[in-house]
Amino acid sequence: MKILVIVAHPDDEILGMGGTIAKYVEQGDEVALLIVTDGSTSQYKDSPDLQAIIEEKKIETKDAANILGISKIYYGGQPDMRLDVTAHTSVNAAIEKIVDDFQPDIVYTHFEGDVNRDHQCVYQSTLVVCRPVPGQKIKELYSFSVPSSTEWNVQTKQAVFTPTVYVDIEGIYAEKKYKAMACYRTELREYPHPRSIETLTILDKATGLQVGLKCAESFIAHRIIR
Repeated sequence: MKILVIVAHPDDEILGMGGTIAKYVEQGDEVALLIVTDGSTSQYKDSPDLQAIIEEKKIETKDAANILGISKIYYGGQPDMRLDVTAHTSVNAAIEKIVDDFQPDIVYTHFEGDVNRDHQCVYQSTLVVCRPVPGQKIKELYSFSVPSSTEWNVQTKQAVFTPTVYVDIEGIYAEKKYKAMACYRTELREYPHPRSIETLTILDKATGLQVGLKCAESFIAHRIIR
C-alpha cells in the first residue's frame, strides 16, 4: 500500500504518528510525507537567517524520515501560520498536486479541533482533495492528534479528539519515533513541554493503556472502503 501523511509543519508527522509510520514501512508499505508550509516564516520572520533556518529544518526532516523509512518528502510551499488568510483554493491545489503525483491508498492528516489554525486548514483542504468522488483511489482517511496543539484547544464537543483506531507501537516502532523526534533540534523542548521525548513517551504509554496495550498511537477513522 501507499500511505501519504499530510501535515502543516515539520515534526507534526513524528508527533502525530511516528511509530505508525515506522510500522507501515516495516510491513513493506511505502510512506510519503507532504509538509504544506515551510514551518518557519512566521516564527522567524524577522531573522536575517530565515532561509538558513528553513533549510536546516529540511535537513532535520530528512534525517527523521530516514530513521522512519519515509520514501518521499514533498513541500507545499505555503506560508507558515498564515493558512487561515491564504486562499483555500491555493492550499487545496498544493495538496491535490501531491495526491495526484503519489496516488496514495491511505491518507493521514490533522484533527479538525486542533488549536493551531494551520492544522485546521490542512484538515479542511485534505478533506476536499480526498472527497469520495467516483474513481477516487484513496480508500482510507484518518486524523491524528498532535501534542502541543490538540490538547491545548478548549475542550468543546467539537474539539475533543475521540479516537476509534489504535496502533500498537511497542518496541522498535516507538524507539524509532523518539529517535526521529530527536532529529528536530529546532522543535524539541524541555520536559514537561509536550514536544519533549519524555512527554511523548508518557503520552504513548497512556494512549496504549486506553486499550490494554503498553504503547500506542491513536486515530480517528473518517472513511474506510473495503
